[in-house]
Amino acid sequence: MYLKKAYGPRTAFLYGWTLFTVIQTGTIAAVGVAFAKFSGVIFPFFSEKNILLDLGFLKISAAQILAILSIVFLSWLNSRGIRNGSLLQRTFTFAKLSALFGLIIAGLLYFDNNTWELNWNSFWSAASTTQDKATGQWTIVTLSGLTLLSAFGVSMVGSLFSSDAWNNVTFVSGEMENPAKNVAKVWYCGTVVVTGIYLLANVVYLGLLPAIGSPDGQVSWNGGIQFATNDRVGTAAAFQILEMLPYIMAILIMISTFGCNNGLILSGARVYQVMAKDGLFFKQAAEINDAQVPGKALWFQCLWTSLLCLSGTYGDLLDYVVFAVLVFYILTVAGVFHFKKK
Repeated sequence: MYLKKAYGPRTAFLYGWTLFTVIQTGTIAAVGVAFAKFSGVIFPFFSEKNILLDLGFLKISAAQILAILSIVFLSWLNSRGIRNGSLLQRTFTFAKLSALFGLIIAGLLYFDNNTWELNWNSFWSAASTTQDKATGQWTIVTLSGLTLLSAFGVSMVGSLFSSDAWNNVTFVSGEMENPAKNVAKVWYCGTVVVTGIYLLANVVYLGLLPAIGSPDGQVSWNGGIQFATNDRVGTAAAFQILEMLPYIMAILIMISTFGCNNGLILSGARVYQVMAKDGLFFKQAAEINDAQVPGKALWFQCLWTSLLCLSGTYGDLLDYVVFAVLVFYILTVAGVFHFKKK
């Protein structure tokens, strides 16, 4: 509605369909793959490297199958009524915050000043470790100019993705009590809490693991942040605190990602429902099922998201989402000046 009033129906139409094809569904797929990735810590069968089907042009791993199954289950659960989704959301949000605060507190207690100083000394060194595909040798390459600028852009993908979905609360504002007051409150509190947790978690990582590691590192400290197994930096950091803690953290992160996807699935379907009522989406998406929720919109979302899970890895999906969402966030910010001028 905001983009529609600022730039007209065409821009709003593009945002709605980009939300369906890229932003919301891509985010759900990425979080689903992350859930499967951390499941691989407990159950090695669900590793991204365990390829179940190789068609040449498409490789399907056990992690992708688990991601799809989790999305199908959450879509089914939310199709049974809003209370099921909201109860699950409250439960898993509590577990998610408990896991993150637990890691932060434990990390600060085991904080290694030598590791922190090592990382700080190399903080301004612009270099990248790359592998030669022919020889398999790793070399350190100094970055400058456009290459350095590109590296900054790539490094921002993860941090931008962690702050995404801040606006999803507006998707369900029609089913909230006193949305005029509560939406703004949730926006403010949610943004402050997420930003604070993200910063503290990264301080802990830099105090437990060296940023630059060795590709041949047999333990988490030698591999560092750079070569954490399957990019699971959280479990690598937890390993530095207690040998069994990575498994506990993996379970808690599984709970966290599972709950995160529940919120994304619940909220996303409401947008497609409104679009369908305006004649901008499949008509069936506007229908309300017996549980008084947009059931068909949930299943449309589920189907496309499942296909995206097969399209790539967690990193691929992050790149896919962040580029598209930034275009519309820039338009949203520019809309403030547009309204002021009008």
